Amino acid sequence: MQALVSPQWLNDHLHDDSIVIVDCRFNLSVPEAGQEAYQQDHIPGALYFHLNRDLSGPKQAHGGRHPLPSVEAFAERLSAAGIDENTTVIAYDDQEMAMAGRLWWLLRYFGHDKVAVLNGGYAAWKRAGYPVTAEVPAPLARTFTPQLRPEMLVDISGVQERSPETVLLDSRAGERYRGEVEPLDPKAGHIPGALSFFYKDNLGSDLTMLPVEQLKERMAPFDGLDVIVYCGSGVTACTNLLALHAAGRPDAKLYAGSWSDWSSYDLPVAVGPTPADEIKK
Repeated sequence: MQALVSPQWLNDHLHDDSIVIVDCRFNLSVPEAGQEAYQQDHIPGALYFHLNRDLSGPKQAHGGRHPLPSVEAFAERLSAAGIDENTTVIAYDDQEMAMAGRLWWLLRYFGHDKVAVLNGGYAAWKRAGYPVTAEVPAPLARTFTPQLRPEMLVDISGVQERSPETVLLDSRAGERYRGEVEPLDPKAGHIPGALSFFYKDNLGSDLTMLPVEQLKERMAPFDGLDVIVYCGSGVTACTNLLALHAAGRPDAKLYAGSWSDWSSYDLPVAVGPTPADEIKK
């Protein structure tokens, strides 16, 4: 299915038995703020998934700040939420579709294509005047059977050994890419050879995704190249992956450990802006 759905589409399908809605709101600085906001109000029928507890595994010395959850743990969480091969999942957040994008990517990585992100998130839903509630649903458990797609993922070796026909996109803000600031990870800068490709530049002023034609124009320099995307910890990169998918590049891969993994090793670090001539057409 399409990677994005509109608030109107979701409202029209709000009571479909085959749909599970997941609220993914999360604040990196205040980890419980998203769940507290969910408890105050959310889209009717929505369940809550926590970035650290549900969409990530335990943090280790390497592997990044938000490593992927184990196959067993994630499948168990999905099953408890009433998600199986017949379920369509609609995810939303209020973080530029990064947290919802993480669930969207994870489900596809686990072999589940019936998933989309609410375009514009919770703010777009409320702007449209659609209903909200504080009622927490009790889902009927089902059985989710994972079918992993390892071709969607690269690890640190895959980044180091990437071919010359591969473009590596850094999704973080320009000042972090350039190494001017680093609020979260051990080192400042970017992976040598990576291009700056800030994930928020895919969004309009209302924080909905740009029209497809604009996204295709934005992605045009990467035509004919393989694409690997990373960010700080494998979360905001998912907004770039959503945009790439919408622009006709569903083949882009995620470096899940991202900068938090790379910077945990004694590896080269680059600083400064992206040279314009690095972007090939």
